[in-house]
Amino acid sequence: MPKATETLLEIDLNALDNNYKYLTSKLKPETKVLAVVKAFGYGSDSVVIAKELAALGADYFAVAYANEGETLRNASIETPILVLHPLPVNFEIIVDRCLEPSIYSRKMLEEFIAFAEGKKQKEYPIHLKFNTGLNRLGFVEKDLDFIVETLSKSQSVKVKSVFSHLAASEDLKLKEFTTGQIDDFRKISEEIIAKLGYKPLLHCANTSGIINYPQAHFDMVRTGIGLYGYGNDPAENKHLKPVGTLKTVISQIHTVQKDESVGYNRGFVAGKTTRSATLPIGHADGIPRSYGKGKGWVTIHEKKAHILGNVCMDMIMVDVTGIECQEGDEAIVFGPSSTAEELSAAINSISYELITAVSQRVKRVVCRN
Repeated sequence: MPKATETLLEIDLNALDNNYKYLTSKLKPETKVLAVVKAFGYGSDSVVIAKELAALGADYFAVAYANEGETLRNASIETPILVLHPLPVNFEIIVDRCLEPSIYSRKMLEEFIAFAEGKKQKEYPIHLKFNTGLNRLGFVEKDLDFIVETLSKSQSVKVKSVFSHLAASEDLKLKEFTTGQIDDFRKISEEIIAKLGYKPLLHCANTSGIINYPQAHFDMVRTGIGLYGYGNDPAENKHLKPVGTLKTVISQIHTVQKDESVGYNRGFVAGKTTRSATLPIGHADGIPRSYGKGKGWVTIHEKKAHILGNVCMDMIMVDVTGIECQEGDEAIVFGPSSTAEELSAAINSISYELITAVSQRVKRVVCRN
């Protein structure tokens, strides 16, 4: 790619291909892959990502909300789409666009069946989510009889999958907890299969589950962050390539004299003559104020330039003292050489938060590096 001349997010499809192939190399050939493309494809471009993954052979997509699935359908993506957090107000969109809802409570089950019956649906695919320890969404084991009894009264829906979500699969210090979750899910799955009289798809492994718990692969696995280049483990990250590179450019360079200040509220006061570069990216673009006052940085000519003072809405100022650079030069916020994982760790955050925060006003450029 040419050097950036404005703030942009470069989306590398070759990196995506690499990550998909690496993660699927850990699976049995018959294991299906559900690719998570919620939150604009983890801050990139959900349509671009989904089309590439469909070409690679992804069996399912997952989004958080119905409107995200609608966006994919509007782009002529026909792969089955699981909506992880549907709401009754969106049932119309879900059925109209052939999206498949996660049903996680008694209320949701009753309401969606009633809606499906009203739309004269037959065996509309639904996915039953069970809570095995995350305590976020999901049925519990004691709901099994209610679920089966409710389903037996209607032909409007059919269970396409039964699934759960691992809470700490990336942390091997919590292995006992995770294996307990897997065992609980297996027990619940066996019970519901026996009660239903047929076998839906079973899935509970996320990216770290794929890597650390092969016994949790079941019929299908879900992968999100791994597709975008982060495996929650330094050893695994060596095999993965960040898909997104956030770039910007130096707009102006200032020489700040001793005791002069930079930015709002005099967030930085120079203790010596300092060279400051202003970049057209700020908290409205996805760089939180918490990265200010030296905690965050960009990379210019492979050298770290730390943020001076407070992050502004549309700009940051960085310290380029000792860095040979000029106005118009490129600056990398995160990418393969200076990763989102490293930068987010500077404020005790995680890569997910940083990459999904990239504003939609930032230009996206698709490439194959």
